[in-house]
Amino acid sequence: MTPFSENLRGAFLMVAGMCAYTVNDAFMKALSDEVPLFEAVLVRGIGAIICLVIMCKLLGQLRFDLPRREWALIIVRTLGEVGGTFFFLTALFNMPIANVSAILQSLPLAVSLSATVFLGEPLGWRRMAAISVGFAGVLLIVQPGGGDFNHYSLYALCAVACVTLRDIVVRRMSRDVPSVFVALIAAIGVTMLGAVGSLFTESVELSPKASLQLMGATGFLICGYICSVTAMRWGEISFVAPFRYTALVVALVLGVVVFGEWPNMLTLTGAGVVVVTGLFTLYRESRLRVRHTAVPSPR
Repeated sequence: MTPFSENLRGAFLMVAGMCAYTVNDAFMKALSDEVPLFEAVLVRGIGAIICLVIMCKLLGQLRFDLPRREWALIIVRTLGEVGGTFFFLTALFNMPIANVSAILQSLPLAVSLSATVFLGEPLGWRRMAAISVGFAGVLLIVQPGGGDFNHYSLYALCAVACVTLRDIVVRRMSRDVPSVFVALIAAIGVTMLGAVGSLFTESVELSPKASLQLMGATGFLICGYICSVTAMRWGEISFVAPFRYTALVVALVLGVVVFGEWPNMLTLTGAGVVVVTGLFTLYRESRLRVRHTAVPSPR
């Protein structure tokens, strides 16, 4: 498979993963007034673990005979997943969601820069400019108010660091390590976080509506896990990472359709900038492929 086709596959998986994660967030947000946070994380996690174990069995991916190096990478990635979940949820429930979103959308830039520093992946000035412009579009979408930022912004920054670590570690894994199995271990780690947190909060009985919402969140969370793990294992991170901005476009649609939140002109402009930068990155990759194939091979 050529690098170009690998980049395309990684970009598609990233888009699918971000869509799934965003729908999961919408389900969790919808039941947040009825179910305590850690109880929701625990129940959702149990459902995710059961489904992922079944998938691993059916696909023959339930592997415990992996080399020690791969287990070390899986554990580090899981710690990044758990840390990112904890810091993200702590920030989300203590500051405006627009501000948290603004900070988290620095992920593509952080991941791309980290890939350049730690993995030696090339990052040309055009891609760097596209990522930066895309981040400016993100700011137009969320329109954070400076007066609303508080010390919980540091938690959001810690979430960025944890997720960056998670994605960089995945690149070090062998492709022989099953993606569904990696997602299963991550789900176990996050579920343990919910279990520990539930020890210090009062649980409630789930209503039929809350149960259905948790089932929906679980299903989309599983899709998000698998797609995000696989996406970071195909193509260059600097190419795949900008497609995280898809989550913002999906959030805009869900805001209108589900919550009746109509975006203003600045938000729509920002969404347009995000989409254009993603398309520009894809265009640049296709031009580079054509240029490389046009160079005659030495005889």
